[in-house]
Amino acid sequence: MKRRQFLGAVFAFVAARASAEADYPAVAPGRPLSFPRDHGSHPDYRTEWWYVTGWVTDTAGHDYGVQVTFFRHRPRIAESNPSAFAPRQLLFAHAAIADPALGRLRHDQRAARAGFGLATASEETTRVVIDNWSLDLADDTYHARVVAREFELDLRFTSRQPLLVNGESGYSRKGPLPVQASWYYSRPQLAVTGTMSIDGKDAEVKGVAWLDHEWSSEYIASGASGWDWTGVNFDDGAALMAFRMRDRAGGVLWAGGTWRGPDGRVRTFAPDHVRFDVRRTWRSPRTGFDYPVSMTVSAGGVDYTLEPMMDDQELDSRASTGTIYWEGAVRATGDGLSGRGYLELTGYGTSLRW
Repeated sequence: MKRRQFLGAVFAFVAARASAEADYPAVAPGRPLSFPRDHGSHPDYRTEWWYVTGWVTDTAGHDYGVQVTFFRHRPRIAESNPSAFAPRQLLFAHAAIADPALGRLRHDQRAARAGFGLATASEETTRVVIDNWSLDLADDTYHARVVAREFELDLRFTSRQPLLVNGESGYSRKGPLPVQASWYYSRPQLAVTGTMSIDGKDAEVKGVAWLDHEWSSEYIASGASGWDWTGVNFDDGAALMAFRMRDRAGGVLWAGGTWRGPDGRVRTFAPDHVRFDVRRTWRSPRTGFDYPVSMTVSAGGVDYTLEPMMDDQELDSRASTGTIYWEGAVRATGDGLSGRGYLELTGYGTSLRW
């Protein structure tokens, strides 16, 4: 949740000018997802993201969390302007490595207007590029390449399971009104291989990852202050996605989730079947924000405990998408299962503005 982070709010710098023209396509049930087309960009919609998170281990046995996310935004500015410099589509990207030996995230970000062959988002399949950052899909394998200031990633994420379609055939409600929804599918249990370079030292890594792809025009209620999201790959092949949208008093505005068991059976959870309970908080020494980094997530009557790989996984993206949030690798246990995944926490410092 932009989602993955649901980061539509991060485009506030264009929202005021775009509001008068905001006749974006609505998300409504009854439209079946179609592949490979829906792996690609949907430029008519307001916001879209491809979001990859995972755990990897190097040959020395050290664990790391990795996150690579590309965002696309249609600001509805100067769309009739023939100039190639008109910002018809904006692209953003985040990448991060969680390294327990360092104790904080290594992270970087990019932002660009689409065009000139330097920033593109294909409509045919997943192929998103900002300069020397890219995410490509070919033969059911995603290839992520990131050249950042403190690190480089060259990773492949290979599908081992079918797509996990969330909500009602991909129509995923995010609020009390039907229009507050996104098109949303996940790809759990991706096998990760490749190299990771930190401070010029290359390491071969392997692991397991999760990909979310969502696109929407308006799907979060005005009373929402933020959201919590988790995607967990369990060791037996099961997968869990769960989220809650929080209101400004800290209560639950909406919730949902999807479970797929190792036998392939899928359950979709209604709002009253998902609950997030705080076990422990951590205060950032940089921002003073308090994040519930340890949580119990209840889905369908089963409790799962999430514990962070390390507490300090705060991501400051004010140079690109304009927000600060917590995006962390977590271990999950519950119902006799164990697994690894990610937890995303937004709106804990200041409420998101939409």
